[in-house]
Amino acid sequence: MIVNFPGDKRSTSISFREVLENAMTENRTVIITTLNQAWAEPNSLFDLFLESFRIGQGTQKLLQHVVVVCLDSKAFERCSQLHPNCFYIETSGTDFSGEKLFATPDYLKMMWRRIELLTQVLEMGFNFIFTDADIMWLRDPFPRLYPDGDFQMACDRFFGDPNDSDNWVNGGFTYVKSNHRSIEFYKFWYKSRLDYPELHDQDVFNKIKHEALVSEIGIQMRFFDTVYFGGFCQTSRDINLVCTMHANCCIGLEKKLHDLNLVLDDWRKYLSLSEQVKNTTWSVPLKCT
Repeated sequence: MIVNFPGDKRSTSISFREVLENAMTENRTVIITTLNQAWAEPNSLFDLFLESFRIGQGTQKLLQHVVVVCLDSKAFERCSQLHPNCFYIETSGTDFSGEKLFATPDYLKMMWRRIELLTQVLEMGFNFIFTDADIMWLRDPFPRLYPDGDFQMACDRFFGDPNDSDNWVNGGFTYVKSNHRSIEFYKFWYKSRLDYPELHDQDVFNKIKHEALVSEIGIQMRFFDTVYFGGFCQTSRDINLVCTMHANCCIGLEKKLHDLNLVLDDWRKYLSLSEQVKNTTWSVPLKCT
């Protein structure tokens, strides 16, 4: 897959594999997010996303491993001004540049394009953390990943058991190891969109997770505790433990921006304290209710 983009002064031609290799860790793991023009505008979500890495604890070093997959040329142009590992993926017949409201036809196309892309990443032999750009990285999450588990996913609501696939899952943060089980599962997941044409990837996951074929594939699934991987659906209860905060259960760019700015404000105040404080609560969600 080669992209030629005249606005990219660093390189006239670079493959997706090369971008991934430039960003990977020693064990071939990359951090991937997707970006369109609406989220890439100045003072929009992409700026907050990058800022969270800069002010997080142990997250600055992770920025070099972040690959930003841009869904339109404007997003790629802005990304290239701010970050070294940007890739523009063209999708014929669809304009992904504007704000895509939840569950609209273009939103569904964008979500399934993401699943297709992540399948390719696995097939190329890379492990990945996929993160939505409306997730703030406040601490290095790698120590909180389960040592076992091919596929690990965050939750809107976590009920106490990381092995329980009936946790209310959220596909905005996933860690996946590249192996034959994960590749087969992602192919099945992508194919299943045809059986549920009006559902997005997360809802289709909930439809297929108990199917016999998933058991036959043998993929090991784990689900993250919202204490560490929180969000606006179920905010992490202890600021001393939180790794990421997601503007989930929130529809609308302006609402997300407002409340994620509050997250970063809370985080800066926490960092300014001379010692850890217990029972610290978040200022969010306010608009995202």
